[in-house]
Amino acid sequence: MLVKSGYAPINDLQLYYEIHGSGQPLILLHGGLGGIGMFSDLLPALAEHYQVIGVDLQGHARTLDIPRPMSYSALADDVAGLIAYLGLNHVDVAGFSLGGGVALQTAIRYQQLVRKVVLLSTPFRDTGWYPTVRAAMGSLNEAAAAAMVNSIPYNFYQEYAPNPANWPQLVCKTSAMLNQAYDWSNDLAKLQSPCLLIQGDADSIPPSHAVEFFELLGGAQGDGDAGKGSQSQLAILPNTDHFSIIGRTDLLIPSINQFLAD
Repeated sequence: MLVKSGYAPINDLQLYYEIHGSGQPLILLHGGLGGIGMFSDLLPALAEHYQVIGVDLQGHARTLDIPRPMSYSALADDVAGLIAYLGLNHVDVAGFSLGGGVALQTAIRYQQLVRKVVLLSTPFRDTGWYPTVRAAMGSLNEAAAAAMVNSIPYNFYQEYAPNPANWPQLVCKTSAMLNQAYDWSNDLAKLQSPCLLIQGDADSIPPSHAVEFFELLGGAQGDGDAGKGSQSQLAILPNTDHFSIIGRTDLLIPSINQFLAD
């Protein structure tokens, strides 16, 4: 149930947000070229247990773009600004793909605000993506934007965006963001928020990267005792790819509920 929606004046943006449900606040961040609406199955299921705060990030869906490059750090600053605007603290943050990177950066940059983090299909460095996926990200330009007319992301943007003509700008700026080199390995060792890493067995990220991510969070120590060591967790979902994972509520909800309740 939608409780409230609005626009928050954050860092020169009018950042669109929606609040669903009640309970422990959970910020929910979408993937590239998407928006809150891409969580049509997951958000209602989460809102049965939490106060879910969906966000349309810079230039996406209902949030107009501004003359600022997109970056994980800048978008994380926007999320932190929204948390403060809503008068919240000690929130949980969940993100998918690009939104997962923003969620992780929010936890790294604002550790006092974030309790736990749920990351869906999210690498901790840019080379974590399969090479073919990185190449596809690098090929997103105005010509690619034109070729994507009538695609699912295009139709989604046309439905929600205040200025649908900005589609090529969104594609190009998102591509520039996704092609930024980054490696957050050193930050993970200092991260105070436990993380739940979830990805598919046929995802755009190799399972080996997820295991390395988990190890950097202190997991997979080989002591045979899940009650010791890291408070972070790792789940690989069967028969699941990068595009179907957010629809796997049958597997996601039990894992997320158990993690956030611990």
